[in-house]
Amino acid sequence: MRPKILALGLWLLLLAVCAGIAGRTSYRTDMGDFLPHAGSLAQQVLAAQVNGGAASHIVLLSISGAPAPVLAALSQDVAQRLRAKPEFLDVMNGDRQSFAGVQNYVWQNRYLLSPGVTADKFSVAGLHAVLQNDLSLLQSDLGVMMGQSLPADPTGEMLGLLGQLAGGAGPAVQNGAWLAEDGQSALLLVHTAAPGFDLDAQQQAQSLIKSAFAAARAATPDAGGSKLQMSGPGVFAVTTRDTTKQDVSRLSLAAMLGAAGLLAFAYRSPRMLLLGLLPIASGALAAIAAVSLAFGFVHGITLGFGVTLIGESLDYAIYLFTQTGQGEPASETLSRIWPTLLLGALTSVAGFCAMLASSFTGFAQLGLFSIAGLAAAAATTRYVLPHFVPRGFYAPGASSLAQPVFMLIAHRRAAGGVLALVWLAALLALCGHRGGMWDGNLLDLSPIPAAAQTLDETLRHQLGVPDQRYFAVVAAADEQLALQESEALAAPLNRLKAAGVIGGFSLPSALLPSEQTQRQRQAALPDATTLQANFTQAVAGLPFKAQAFAPFLAAVAAAKTAPLLTQANLPPALALQFGSLLVRHGTGWVAIIPLQTVTNLDAVAKALPADATMVDLNQESDRLLSMFEGQAVTLAVAGSLAILVLLAVGLRSVRRAARIAAPLAVAVTMTAALLTLGGAKLSIFMVAGFLLIIAIGSNYCLFFERNAPGTAGWPRAVASIVLANLCTVAAYGLLSCSRIPVLHDIGLTVAAGTFFSLICGAVLSTPAAKLAP
Repeated sequence: MRPKILALGLWLLLLAVCAGIAGRTSYRTDMGDFLPHAGSLAQQVLAAQVNGGAASHIVLLSISGAPAPVLAALSQDVAQRLRAKPEFLDVMNGDRQSFAGVQNYVWQNRYLLSPGVTADKFSVAGLHAVLQNDLSLLQSDLGVMMGQSLPADPTGEMLGLLGQLAGGAGPAVQNGAWLAEDGQSALLLVHTAAPGFDLDAQQQAQSLIKSAFAAARAATPDAGGSKLQMSGPGVFAVTTRDTTKQDVSRLSLAAMLGAAGLLAFAYRSPRMLLLGLLPIASGALAAIAAVSLAFGFVHGITLGFGVTLIGESLDYAIYLFTQTGQGEPASETLSRIWPTLLLGALTSVAGFCAMLASSFTGFAQLGLFSIAGLAAAAATTRYVLPHFVPRGFYAPGASSLAQPVFMLIAHRRAAGGVLALVWLAALLALCGHRGGMWDGNLLDLSPIPAAAQTLDETLRHQLGVPDQRYFAVVAAADEQLALQESEALAAPLNRLKAAGVIGGFSLPSALLPSEQTQRQRQAALPDATTLQANFTQAVAGLPFKAQAFAPFLAAVAAAKTAPLLTQANLPPALALQFGSLLVRHGTGWVAIIPLQTVTNLDAVAKALPADATMVDLNQESDRLLSMFEGQAVTLAVAGSLAILVLLAVGLRSVRRAARIAAPLAVAVTMTAALLTLGGAKLSIFMVAGFLLIIAIGSNYCLFFERNAPGTAGWPRAVASIVLANLCTVAAYGLLSCSRIPVLHDIGLTVAAGTFFSLICGAVLSTPAAKLAP
């Protein structure tokens, strides 16, 4: 009695500890947290842009379903309501307030920001030349704008800076708001205070946007039919989290109900049905706790993978319950089958251990989740379940489920011939597969529906948001040196832009020049007395009154002695952009310069200085995925070899190990051929599925191999294998219905593969009658 109490007490204590850890852990769904660790500088840029770049703060809004004047009124109302909320750094809809913060910053600091500030420009000849140019501009389309700014900025620094900082043409302004080209929708661009990966803050911000729109629609006449659409990284992240939660909850419940139905039919006992769930609960809690302790968070996809534990964790209880004969104590059954059960559990753990060495965070999490979960489920089966199984229990309905497999084994010679033909056909199909075997598109892992991706592309095009694919990257020891490196790139990039090789670029030094450059510009500004004298001579003979330019003289005098600009001076929208263009990298700093509309990549690479790196995010993501594909295959092979070695050691026979490995090899081959029918490709996460097939299928083959036909325990052993397989196929089959591509791929792979493992194991793992179980 004392060992029983000790075992149960320890089990309950560990469950409580794991539940406490699971309750406090952080759950994430951002794909950046599931991707490989970035190694190179280029991959660091990729990770930075995916996880926390300025683009991750963007929410794109479209309001449609009303006449153009109504849409403009709705846009203005929504913008005003959102600007009053601290959750938003910037709300742009085309009205004057959209640009007020940036324009004010540029205007107040134009002489420190402008690369046109030189000593020559403020000489007599220089000032005379700019005043003559001003006369020409006053007679052009820019006359009205020039007339307003001329007294304070005759050198045109403001106009030049606005042209330099402008991102693109943007949508047209109608009735004081941005409208799409067809006039059917009003457009807004919002910067949230929180980055895209802060999902709770993003969800709150999106709720505020919806509330603001609802209030604006209620307050605007003729707006009843209008609708709001949102897009952007934060919108995608929240959608992904909601989809993951829904799928995990829905599929877990469905898998539990399916397993419960099968167990209820087999055991005809509610008590045994509940007992069968104990290894699942124990495994899931232990797995979550282990991943949380090792990684600091649990990804939603990893949690969704917990649905699969319903399949394999339940197997251990099924083997115990179903192989318990009528009148046989469960403890005796466990003593009889435990060596096989333990070897099966160890083979599974050995296979998953290979995944821990992966640089792909998601792959490593899946491996640890499986190892901890299966170890806890096996321990629960060994030390807890036997104490609760009532004496006299047996599974009256299990044998009927196994009748088809009994027939297959009875005709295994003929079935073996058919299986050989199917295996040969699968090999030929794989050898004849056209194109690459692996899907190298990282976007195929995205759970975002195609319609949502299309909407995002449309809104970005309408708003003129540039494609962030190409970057020039320079590294430096400190922040100021990085800004100086950025300034050195201005000349070659301007030449590329003038030649039409690139459409534009964004330098961090354009938003905040280095301290060295700011001091040089202050030094280039003349003192008040010199400037007054130079300007008086420069204006002579021109139709300007010198006294009208007093604001200009005062502005230059103030800039001459002004404190140097720092990040604290940047308005929120520019601070956000600056923070994504100049980032810390290890002990140094990196300037990241986005390049728009690149037409000749080689020309750009040649024009950049030697210390600058050209980064193509698409190429880097492909390279990262390709690297992981090779690593995943290597780890899968290593895991499979570890399973083979463990089988050979555990069975003390290479021949017996080969007899178990052969059906697994056939099952994996058939599964791969099925998944690639019609030219389809394998995803990287199907590698985890293949490992699962080998891990789960090895358990089937072990019990087939260790129980000879005609012996007393053989029918119950086969029945337990079939019941375990039905529960596994049901669980993984349901997982294949997930909208999350990773879970879908693993579910489809394992559902098909474990079914093939059952068939192949029954036919090829010939029982050895003389071997002890």
